[in-house]
Amino acid sequence: MGDATAMIDVEVAYALPDKQFLIALKVVSGTTANQAIDLSDLRQKLPELDISKVGIFSQVLGSKGLADANLYELQEGDRVEIYRPLTLDPKEIRRRRAEEANKKRQSRL
Repeated sequence: MGDATAMIDVEVAYALPDKQFLIALKVVSGTTANQAIDLSDLRQKLPELDISKVGIFSQVLGSKGLADANLYELQEGDRVEIYRPLTLDPKEIRRRRAEEANKKRQSRL
């Protein structure tokens, strides 16, 4: 176990369609992912921010054996990523792409 007063460098990342946030923080060892989000001040800047889906380097917390964001203790260099809810179902996106590809194919014939 590390020294409780040790400081580590982490980042909190969030992206909107037209703007990205990447906040570098120095936090006390043992800080959780959700605590880092609070320290980032993103919730003050974006009151509508939904933090129900959070991950570390594309690995969703609370899944695949990873602790929930309330419990996951950050490591040096971790990047906490806040994921936006999907606006379209991935199946619908694939269906639309397939339709577009078919239209292009048909127009070339």
